[in-house]
Amino acid sequence: MNNAAEQIISANKANLEALEGATTKAFAGVEKLVELNLAASKAALGESFGYAQAVLAVKSPQEFVTVQTGFFQPLAEKSAAYFQHVQSIATEGSAEFVKQFEANLAEAQKAVGASVDQLVKNAPAGSEAAVAAFQSALSNGQKAVEQTQAAIKKATTQAQANFAAASKQATDLAKKAAKV
Repeated sequence: MNNAAEQIISANKANLEALEGATTKAFAGVEKLVELNLAASKAALGESFGYAQAVLAVKSPQEFVTVQTGFFQPLAEKSAAYFQHVQSIATEGSAEFVKQFEANLAEAQKAVGASVDQLVKNAPAGSEAAVAAFQSALSNGQKAVEQTQAAIKKATTQAQANFAAASKQATDLAKKAAKV
């Protein structure tokens, strides 16, 4: 019984360390997004004031159209680049998190399985039905976790595909706007 308790404690310790690592990586991703947003906001603010000054200096309708076109074409390109950068940060962070989560889940399941095996060996006579019910419940729980994991992976893949499609569409629109 002591061996089973040690295995569970060890698994919990490993899970806590994994959670710490995943949290650190998630925080790094958030930091990257904050840095990106600050840089984008600073650039947009400067460009907006430059645009306002250029509009105030306009003397004809044709000059206004030229100034306006000169502002919006690069804006579309920068927006597309921004969304691509956000996608890359999100993809990088989620891939690392999923990889770490799957590895830790496999280790935890192995540790729990070993603990259950140890408990089954030491179960008192006449408790076979209770042990079988417990093992069945554990097996069903593991199947549910695996199904949830598969659903999360599928949803993440679909979300990344949708984001990539939206980013591509924004890039294509930016390219079309730049040609006009």
